[in-house]
Amino acid sequence: MPIRMLIRHKLSNCNLIIHIMENNSAKKDIRQSWKDLLSYFNVKNDIEPQTDIETSIRSGVSFKGSQLLTLIFAIFIASLGLNTNSIPVIIGAMLISPLMGPIIGMGLGIGIQDFVLVKRSLKNISAAVIGSLATSALYFLVSPQYEGASQLLARTSPSIYDVFVALFGGAAGILSIASKNKGQVMPGVAIATSLMPPLCTAGYGIATLQPHFFLGALYLFLTNMIFIFFATWTGVKLMGFKKVIYQNEKRARRMRIIAFSIVGLTIGISVYLTVVMINRNIFLDKASAFVENQMVFPNTQVLSHDEYMKGGKRFIDVTLIGEALPKDSLQLAMLNKLDSVGLGGTVLNIKQGFALTKADLNDEGNADKFYQLMQAEIGRRQLTIDSLRNVISGHNQFSDESIRISPEVKVLFPSVRDIALSEMVASSVSHSRTDTINMIFVNAPQGLNSAERKKLTDYIKVRLGQRSIHLTVNPSNFPWPSDSE
Repeated sequence: MPIRMLIRHKLSNCNLIIHIMENNSAKKDIRQSWKDLLSYFNVKNDIEPQTDIETSIRSGVSFKGSQLLTLIFAIFIASLGLNTNSIPVIIGAMLISPLMGPIIGMGLGIGIQDFVLVKRSLKNISAAVIGSLATSALYFLVSPQYEGASQLLARTSPSIYDVFVALFGGAAGILSIASKNKGQVMPGVAIATSLMPPLCTAGYGIATLQPHFFLGALYLFLTNMIFIFFATWTGVKLMGFKKVIYQNEKRARRMRIIAFSIVGLTIGISVYLTVVMINRNIFLDKASAFVENQMVFPNTQVLSHDEYMKGGKRFIDVTLIGEALPKDSLQLAMLNKLDSVGLGGTVLNIKQGFALTKADLNDEGNADKFYQLMQAEIGRRQLTIDSLRNVISGHNQFSDESIRISPEVKVLFPSVRDIALSEMVASSVSHSRTDTINMIFVNAPQGLNSAERKKLTDYIKVRLGQRSIHLTVNPSNFPWPSDSE
C-alpha cells in the first residue's frame, strides 16, 4: 500500500507539472500573439529622423513667391467652382492650395515649444486668410453671376462631425509627413479637411453683405484649422519629438492653456451646433411626413410644402390646389393633428385654391407639378362628365324612345291612345335593397287582352333592346296629355 500511494503521488505531481507547463505555454502564445498584433501598429521603424521631419514642415510654413501665387490661383479656382457649383473644380482647388503648411507648422511649434515657429506660422496663416478673403470677395464683386443657394455655399454651420474629420485628417497628415513611405495621403487630407471652400464662402459673404455666410464659413475654417494643428501637436508628442534647447516653461504652460481652451471651446460650440442640426433634421423629417400622410384630401392635392426653422420657431408652409376647403375647420383639424404627432407649437401656413402667387409659379418644381396636377384634374373631371352623360343618356332613353315609337304603336295597336316609358329605381323600405325597373304605362280606354299585352311587351323589348319590361295598362290618375286639354 505505501508503494502504491507513493506512485499515485508521483503521478499526480507529474500531471500538475504538465498542467503548469501547458498553462505557461498558452500564456506565452497569447503574449506572442498580442506582440504580433501590436507590431502592425508600430510606426517607429517607419518614422524619419526628427530633423528631416522638421525641415519638411518648416519649408511649408512660409507664404512667399511661388507658394503665395499658388494660393491666389487656388482661391480663384475655388471661387469659380462655387460660382458654377462645380464640385470637381472645388476639389481641384483644394488639391492645389498650400494652406496646410503653416497650420501643421503651428502644431509642430507648440509640440516642441518652438515659439518662434508658432509666431511665424500664425503670421503666415493670418496673411493667407486675409489674402484669401480679399481675393474671393473681389472675385464675387466682379462676377457676372453667382448662385447663393449652392449646397457648398449654404454649408456654414460646422458640427461635431467636422471636428472629427479635421482631427483624423490632421493625424493622417502629420503621420504621412513623418513616415518614410509618404504615399498619397496629403492630397486626400487636403480634400477631406476642406479649408478652401469655407474661405471662399466667407469672401462671398463679404461681397454680398451677408454676415451669416461670412461668420458661419469663417468659423468652419477655424474649426478645421484648430483641429488639424491639435492633431499635429498630439502626433508630435506621441512620436517623442525633442523640445528646443532654449525653453521658457512658464510661456509654454501659458501656450498650452490657451491652446486647450481654444480646443475645448470649439468642441463645445460644435456639439451645440450638432444638437441644433439633429433637432432640425428630426423636425424636417416629421414635418414632411406629416404633410404627406395627414394632408390627404379627395379633391384637393398638395402642390408644394416647405418646412423650416426661423428665430427658434418651427414653420410649415403648404400650398393646396383643387377644391377649396373650409379654412377655419381645416386649420383647427391640422393643428390638432400636429399635436398628436409631436409637432405642437409649429406654425402652419396654408395657401389653397387656384390663386397661386407669382413666386409659386416661378419655381420650376412647382410649375411642373402644377401642370401635372392640372392635367390630372382635367382628366378626372372629364371622366366625371362622361359618366354623368352616360347616366343622363340612360335616363332619357325611354322618354326619347316613347316619342319615337308613338306613331308605330298607333299603327300596330289601334286601341292604345297614349304611351309612356320610364326607367325607375325601386327601393325596399324594410331592407337596403334597390333595383332598376323598366316601366311602360299605356292609356287604352277599351283595355288590352292578354295577347295584346304580350305582343306590346315583346315589341317594346325588341325596339328598346331590353330583356325585362313591366307593362301597366290604364293606371289611375295618370296625367296623360289628352286629359289636360
